[in-house]
Amino acid sequence: MDLIVHSLYSNKEVFLRELVSNASDALDKLRYLSVTDPDLLKDGPELDIRIQTDKDNGIITITDSGIGMTRQELVESLGTIASSGTAKFLKALKESQEASVDSNLIGQFGVGFYSAFLVADKVAVSTKSPRSEKQYVWEAESESNSYTIREETDPEKLLPRGTRLTLYLKRDDKGFAHPERIQKLVKNYSQFVSFPIYTWQEKGFTKEVEVDEDPAAAKTEGDGDTEKQAKKKTKTVVEKYWDWELTNETQPIWLRNPREVSTEEYNEFYKKTFNEYLDPLASSHFTTEGEVEFRSILYVPATKKEDITDRKTKNIRLYVKRVFISDDFDGELFPRYLSFVKGVVDSNDLPLNVSREILQESRIVRIMRKRLVRKAFDMILGISCSENRDDYETFWENYGKFLKLGCMEDKENHKRIAPLLRFFSSQSNDELISLDEYVESMKPDQKAIYYIAGDSLSSAKNAPFLEKLNEKGYEVLLLVDPMDEVSITNLNSYKDKNFVDISKEDLDLGDKNEEREKEIKQEYSQTCDWIKKRLGEKVARVDISNRLSSSPCVLVAAKFGWSANMERLMRAQSMGDTSSLDFMRSRKVFEINPEHEIIKGLNAACRSNPDDPEALKAIDILFETSMISSGFSPDNPTELSGKIYEMMSTAMAGKWVTHAQASEQHDAPVSFEPVLEAEPLEAEVVEPVQSGQQK
Repeated sequence: MDLIVHSLYSNKEVFLRELVSNASDALDKLRYLSVTDPDLLKDGPELDIRIQTDKDNGIITITDSGIGMTRQELVESLGTIASSGTAKFLKALKESQEASVDSNLIGQFGVGFYSAFLVADKVAVSTKSPRSEKQYVWEAESESNSYTIREETDPEKLLPRGTRLTLYLKRDDKGFAHPERIQKLVKNYSQFVSFPIYTWQEKGFTKEVEVDEDPAAAKTEGDGDTEKQAKKKTKTVVEKYWDWELTNETQPIWLRNPREVSTEEYNEFYKKTFNEYLDPLASSHFTTEGEVEFRSILYVPATKKEDITDRKTKNIRLYVKRVFISDDFDGELFPRYLSFVKGVVDSNDLPLNVSREILQESRIVRIMRKRLVRKAFDMILGISCSENRDDYETFWENYGKFLKLGCMEDKENHKRIAPLLRFFSSQSNDELISLDEYVESMKPDQKAIYYIAGDSLSSAKNAPFLEKLNEKGYEVLLLVDPMDEVSITNLNSYKDKNFVDISKEDLDLGDKNEEREKEIKQEYSQTCDWIKKRLGEKVARVDISNRLSSSPCVLVAAKFGWSANMERLMRAQSMGDTSSLDFMRSRKVFEINPEHEIIKGLNAACRSNPDDPEALKAIDILFETSMISSGFSPDNPTELSGKIYEMMSTAMAGKWVTHAQASEQHDAPVSFEPVLEAEPLEAEVVEPVQSGQQK
């Protein structure tokens, strides 16, 4: 017995859930049968469940006023493990074509009952059916494979109708007999059972009682004033007593018509169920019918979920016929990227003893997951379409990374994820825009959705790759989050518009002038080869650029190579292994702008003196500075800075020397030495010679 029970259940707490579910089952069955046989309820107690504990002796008693069992039903239901009286009842309903009536019964009675042996050494079932005059007691112990059935003869233990389960707890499990523990388990697992559940709780009230006075003190006071009556002194005490307390006060709002539930009720249920203090950003209340039927309420929290990598959350509470089953899931009901969604799911098609293995393999669960994901997207889309943009800005700030993760992990739902994405753009004034907004503002001749990835908004916006696109008025998405580029590349396209990385080769802007391009290629063909020879394996080739207007050159990634942003991310994840980095980096293309003065100068140097050391050094500096402006990291920053310093020294040599000397002379101190008398000089007077005279 013990081996069988522990193979079915891994958590001891579920014993109460199972037994309360069986009690609810018995009440439901009685209520259904009383429709055609009202005498079953005649002069009987109210339909409820009562749980009483004896913590001193370690005993739990669960009593319901349901249908009860005859002796034969006791043998059939409890005599064989997993023989389900309810299952047989449903089968009979189906065969009699009465299954269309809303019986709402819980199955698997036999298996549920045996969960009592998770915590009990001995279990006694005392039951009275309204169709029988006698009450019977079924008893069994966990160490035994047999049971006994006897007639109840003690008048004090007779029931008007229903079943009483008495659990004699194991030594290590007597903690379950504390009233507070039982109350907590009922609130957690059976809060939404459709019948009232009462637990036996200790209560108290305050009252004033008289306090006996000290006789000596009273005599002294009397001697002082014989006519004055001494006032009676009182104190407040707490009077303890035991009474039944309704434990499942909250009604399941997911069973109500959504039109009848107010926003305040949804928010209050959310806060109470998930221990939140802020109202949710949105909620969705729905019922699915057809192949699989279930009810659900989903919420988008206003608070941020920090760990995007945590698959296991307690955000979804699964119920089976209003009985709580579990909130410990690992992607069975929602994918990882939607793990921030909170809610309740109530299914009639799953067994109570559903396990992780059943959830992973069940076709029913797969269908439920697909519909839950679809409803979650509808709910998020509703936030994005709201007139209050602040709500979606809050959502995107909290959960934008989750949706980007969905682009990588869930290709099937790309069409649902893409409209929800938000990015900066070259024309959005530092505001996030949707892909729909981008497509609507595209130029008539624009064929693609252009984007560039960078490590900051400023660097992306000022990258040389945007020069020609800005001139044409084309908007460019600025991908500044590490996950942006990966999500875009996984989408490939949106509304028949391909995503194009403007930092990669073969950029087609639709404005080709074949004759002009042919002329430029002929003029700069020799220069391109010369530059390629100098750079060697650092680049795949050197091309004439069609994307530059003010910059002399740019370094672009190969079509299937890494962009500068991706290279930076991969470098951070390489853990020192740069073998793949070296290969991908060798696939870059060096593009030059033939309209720039520097390139024109190099073209002249190539034709006149291709071996000039200064020209070759200029190529090196041009290439390495283009790496920086294009978002890449130079191989040797120290060497590059040395070349720049040397070039600056050459350029500045003698440029400000004359000015500096003049400044020094101007600033020199004035000398005030005494004036010396000049020595007399002898001079000879020479007569002027007239024209034509000879000396």
